[in-house]
Amino acid sequence: MGNVLGSIDPEHLFEYHFLDKQWELFYQQDQIQQTIFLIVAILTILIACLGLFGLATYAAEQRIKEIGVRKVLGASIGSIIVILTKDFVKLVLIAALIAFPVAGWAMHSWLKGFAYHVEMKWWVFALAGIVAITIALLTISYQTIRAALMNPVKSLKSE
Repeated sequence: MGNVLGSIDPEHLFEYHFLDKQWELFYQQDQIQQTIFLIVAILTILIACLGLFGLATYAAEQRIKEIGVRKVLGASIGSIIVILTKDFVKLVLIAALIAFPVAGWAMHSWLKGFAYHVEMKWWVFALAGIVAITIALLTISYQTIRAALMNPVKSLKSE
């Protein structure tokens, strides 16, 4: 068969591929992009959590006397934790309001390049916001609980 094809069209020889290998070649670039995006996303979340942890530590240290006074006046541990976490939740919500439209536009632009279109649902962004708030609360929970459980005598001793 190779001789017959070679005599008819010598510049284009017969090539064959199995279908599963051909599909793998089609999506190889997408797999590489997926791996890179996953690594970058994990590193970004880790760096953001470290920054948030540092900010929570700084905020708790700055408000140590206020926390001591509130505890002496009868504030519960839960109310002190709410006071300390409220500002961070607001920051995460503001960041989400900025990031969601940008992410929606980027995903729409990327997805329209495919043959079969998938529409982005609103609940994906709501779930991302809930996950972001959960990660933020888990990150700052150690510092806020530590500040709320601290003995008010130590924080007010210098006054």
